[in-house]
Amino acid sequence: MKIYIDTFGCTFNQADSQIMAGLLKENDGVLTDSPDDADVIIINTCYVKHPTEQKVINNIQKIKKQFPDKKLIISGCMVEIDPVKLKNAAPDASWIGPHKIKSTPNIVKSILNGQIVRATGYSNELKVCLPKIRSNPLIHIIQICEGCDGMCTYCCTRFARGSLQSYPSAMIKREAEQAVSEGCCEIQLTAQDSAAYGKDIGETLPDLMNQISDIEGDFKIRVGMMHPKSMMGDVEGIINAFKSDKFYKFLHIPIQSGNNTILQDMNRCHTVEDFKSIISRFKEEIPEISISTDVIVGYPTEDDEAFSDTLRLIRDIRPDFLHISKYMHRPGTISSDLDEIGHETMKNRSKALTYLKSQIAIEKNIELVGTNQNVLVTNKGSKGGYLARTNSYKTVIIENAIIGSFLDVIITDAKPTYLMGFKKS
Repeated sequence: MKIYIDTFGCTFNQADSQIMAGLLKENDGVLTDSPDDADVIIINTCYVKHPTEQKVINNIQKIKKQFPDKKLIISGCMVEIDPVKLKNAAPDASWIGPHKIKSTPNIVKSILNGQIVRATGYSNELKVCLPKIRSNPLIHIIQICEGCDGMCTYCCTRFARGSLQSYPSAMIKREAEQAVSEGCCEIQLTAQDSAAYGKDIGETLPDLMNQISDIEGDFKIRVGMMHPKSMMGDVEGIINAFKSDKFYKFLHIPIQSGNNTILQDMNRCHTVEDFKSIISRFKEEIPEISISTDVIVGYPTEDDEAFSDTLRLIRDIRPDFLHISKYMHRPGTISSDLDEIGHETMKNRSKALTYLKSQIAIEKNIELVGTNQNVLVTNKGSKGGYLARTNSYKTVIIENAIIGSFLDVIITDAKPTYLMGFKKS
């Protein structure tokens, strides 16, 4: 059986696809790079934002039209969040919910025998120490926990991923050791909220980070998104763990709004002051830390003053990376009962924040021109050259390099989203 997997969404979803691919290969499946060659097509969906939803549905319709005789499986968050829309988009497709990916080989075999199988619902099955086929053989993604303990009013992902389920640190370390022994030079620890790790099983993120950084070998570790409210109980412990040379000095900490009333409306369970305090402590202890944050523009209760507070916060903290989302209702969320703000207002606010984002990014990157940076080469560039990461996870493009190597480079030019580097002789 030949299977093609098309993946949308976050690093966690990418890991789900890599597990499905690994399980299929262990059960005599052949993974293909094109749907043309496949007997079965799996579309692993993301549903966190409305634009992504539209991309997913358009892709399902395109696949059905282009390959009407091929077997189709829909997996990922859409399965649990919006089954009604999924039934309308693909009435004959089989489903694999996010908690049912271990059943992928059996489902594939069943649908090849003419059945329609829909595996949904929650389970306590672990997603660690399972076979994976990496999309990049040198980068290994490890899911450290699934779900979260938050109740953000705008989020539908929690309906798919469920409540917090942390995986044992000993198993996570074992998977990381295996990946390093197989030549991986980057380990990515991922979760819906990495800072919540262990709260349900009596373990902590700093302890896990220390265990992974103790593994012998030359490799870097990236820690995924952390909710401010989950960090507040042990900011110092997380900072101390980050000080290991093996960790990218990269902190992804979403704020979503620079106004406390909006944060309360969103049920974020932290304040702007909490957020700024965490950022301040990281910058004091790890000056080279790069900050990545997320902002939702146009939450239904956001007025001009609240948006001005967000602009003021972004000018203040000057994040290295800023992800901007225009608010849109998501299925089943509390905020979907509120009236959306006007399209023109939404567009203008998004435009203003995007301009500020680009201004800060280029200014911060220009500061690095002429500096020496030790980088890890991770990929070939899609438009030539090679992609590498600095210690603070900035992208550097180099003309000649060996993937998986650590190099000393001089930064020669800066763009808003990447740097140019020259390999030192």
